[in-house]
Amino acid sequence: MTRRASLRARARILLACLLLLPGLGALALAQAPPAPPPSSGADPAATPPGDESVIGGEAGPDTGDIDEILEGEEEVLSGSGGFTYDPGNRRDPFKSLLIGPERPDRGPRPEGIPGLLIDEIQLLGIWRTPRGYVAQVRASNKSYLLREGDQVFDGDVVAIQKNEVVFKQQVQDPTALKPYREVVKNLPAR
Repeated sequence: MTRRASLRARARILLACLLLLPGLGALALAQAPPAPPPSSGADPAATPPGDESVIGGEAGPDTGDIDEILEGEEEVLSGSGGFTYDPGNRRDPFKSLLIGPERPDRGPRPEGIPGLLIDEIQLLGIWRTPRGYVAQVRASNKSYLLREGDQVFDGDVVAIQKNEVVFKQQVQDPTALKPYREVVKNLPAR
C-alpha cells in the first residue's frame, strides 16, 4: 500500500468520526433523564432530592420521596382509591373457584313435592286435564302428581307437554354461566 493510499484511508476514517460524533452526542442527551423543574418556594442552596444530606452530623438519604410512596400505598390498601368491581350477573373473577358457594344451607328436605330432587324423579305418566297436563312421578318409592309451576327442592316445573316434563334446576357450580339448567324428563318408551 502506498503512502498516498494510507493517507486517504486515514482521512476517510477521520471524516467518518467527525460526522458520527454529533449524532452520538445528541443520542446521549436524548437518553439522559430530564432535570427536575425548579420549585418557586425552594431555597436555591438546598440540595435536590436523592442527594445525601447531613442529619445530626451523619450523612443519610432523603426520605421525603419514601414517605410519599408509603402514603400512596396506604391509600390503595385502604380502598379509598375509588376502584370497585361490579360483577353484575357474572361470576366474580376474583373469588376462588375452589371454595364452595356462599349460599346458606337450605336445611333438611321437607316432605312431599317441595322435598323432591330433580335427579331422583322418575317420570311415570302424563295426563291431560281441563287445567292442563299433570305428570305422575316417582321418587323414593312414593308417587306424586306435578303441575306446571310446582316447586321442588332444587328447582321448578317449567312445562309439562304430551311426552315430557321440563324442569329448571338450580346449579351450585360457580363456573357455570347461568345459575340454572334445563332438565327434560321424557316418558319411557312402551
